[in-house]
Amino acid sequence: MRIGITGHSNLHPESVPLVADAIRDALTETSEPLVGVSCLARGADQVFARVVLEGGGELEVVLPAADYQERKVKPDNRAEFTELIGKANHVTTMPYPESNRDAYLAASEHVLSAVDAMIAVWDGQPADGRGGTGDVVKVARERGISVTVVWPEGARRMEN
Repeated sequence: MRIGITGHSNLHPESVPLVADAIRDALTETSEPLVGVSCLARGADQVFARVVLEGGGELEVVLPAADYQERKVKPDNRAEFTELIGKANHVTTMPYPESNRDAYLAASEHVLSAVDAMIAVWDGQPADGRGGTGDVVKVARERGISVTVVWPEGARRMEN
């Protein structure tokens, strides 16, 4: 079973364990072996990746662009990103030199084309830009991909 992730990158730190537990619960009904497909952005993507690996699943990473790790991974998240990407069974880098909205859309499209189902760590709010979590959920549903929305009681996002 191949499951992808879409979700908020700006989870409040207190929400991370709540979201991890909710993802674990959502994955308990998944047939083995599990392959998680993630763009490995901070927040929901990394929480999902960690839960998949802790449960004995495999991780496939889709990077939006060649410069993603050096340009978009912040110093306070670099160690976790490096650890998780090091545990990936496969890493695909989309053919974009620079991380931008088009690269993110292509990465999301790649994830959608490679999975049987999606988990969305989503508060139900409209996307705050083209290709946000709400947009990915909408496209997945239009394509008939099963989407499990995870937003546990008490979860919240960081203020911008």
